[in-house]
Amino acid sequence: MSLGNQRNRWTIAALLGVGVLVNYFDRVNLTVSHDALRADFGISDITFGFLLGAYNWTYAATQLPWGVLLDRLGVRRVGCVSTLIWSAASFAAALSRSIPAFFGARFLLGIGEAPTFPANAKAVGLWFPAEQRGLATSFFDSAAKFSSAVGVPLIGLLLLHVGWRLSFAATGVISLLYFALFCGVYRDPVEHELSAPTNGSSATRQVHAALGYLLRQPKVIGLAIGFGSYNYVFYLLLTWLPVYLSRALHINLAASFLYTGVPWLIATATDLVIGGWLVDHLIHRGWNANRVRTVILIGGTAMGLGILGGAHAHTPAQALFWISFSIGGLSAAAPVGWSIPSLIAPRNSVGTVGGILNFSNQISGIAAPIITGFLVNGRQSFAAAFFVAGAYLIIGIAAYIFLLREISIIPMPDETASTN
Repeated sequence: MSLGNQRNRWTIAALLGVGVLVNYFDRVNLTVSHDALRADFGISDITFGFLLGAYNWTYAATQLPWGVLLDRLGVRRVGCVSTLIWSAASFAAALSRSIPAFFGARFLLGIGEAPTFPANAKAVGLWFPAEQRGLATSFFDSAAKFSSAVGVPLIGLLLLHVGWRLSFAATGVISLLYFALFCGVYRDPVEHELSAPTNGSSATRQVHAALGYLLRQPKVIGLAIGFGSYNYVFYLLLTWLPVYLSRALHINLAASFLYTGVPWLIATATDLVIGGWLVDHLIHRGWNANRVRTVILIGGTAMGLGILGGAHAHTPAQALFWISFSIGGLSAAAPVGWSIPSLIAPRNSVGTVGGILNFSNQISGIAAPIITGFLVNGRQSFAAAFFVAGAYLIIGIAAYIFLLREISIIPMPDETASTN
């Protein structure tokens, strides 16, 4: 591949990262609007928890339809349409005059943002060879963390100065600018630029493992449970961290927005440096690929248990240490987790395994803010919510150890039969 095409690859990776950064601005906007919405609409923590998870419902429900459209229409066409939808959702939230209308805007946001990660994974698969996909994946995965690092403080301060409606309108404008950028820059690679050969018989391409078969595989179950536990903690912190810092530690709202950025900056760094660069570097140096990925995956997830320390933190410094330790470890594991479907799926079944993984993630994304809302409302404390997250992480670690086990390709049903 020519140097020019290498530049094209990393330009695409950067573009995908900017896209995730922007669409997470739309997600965290609601998080920082908690007090303002409670003042305007009189909502409880329980209602706010449901509102936080609202976009995940449509996000999960439209995974399969968007996946079909991605395969038929390509990344560029789907990306342009979906970006326009999520831009409209931000403006719809800014214009909402009631809680049902706000729910409608969040449902629309979920539809628009649903293809983002599958489309990015597909684009990375098209543009990058296998040995560079870890770092390329970390470009857009780390952007989800960096968005909270810079988005919560910036949007929070904007909200305090101009109100929540204009802050949603501002993210809508930013989304529209990205819509123009993406549609103007992104293109699917032509044949000679592909990361892997595309030749092969049509018969071979049509052979894939059935959904039911994959759902019975321990590796798939283990990956779905383990990565679901990561996503539970991720969404708990994405949606409730500013409220936790403000309410549990009695930090004023402006300071809580600024403090929220610290754990997410650390998460951005560990995602890029450990989950992306270090994993690719060690494998390139000849280290055992399975062992490297497994150690980072399980070790990072185990560090997520640091969230239990946040349950007993009495000062902002203690809270930031434990939350940073937790999300930093989980973020190091995240790019490895996103790479595993392509490493364990039988031939032509990567999309299906990825869909199973992402569906599990979204169940966690729905559950985390709602369960946290109920527990905080009932107990007036975040301790129980953090203990639930820790328990799920322990289950996830066990799933990695006893079900996923070695990161290797699952045989096709006919291959299994032929070995018996």
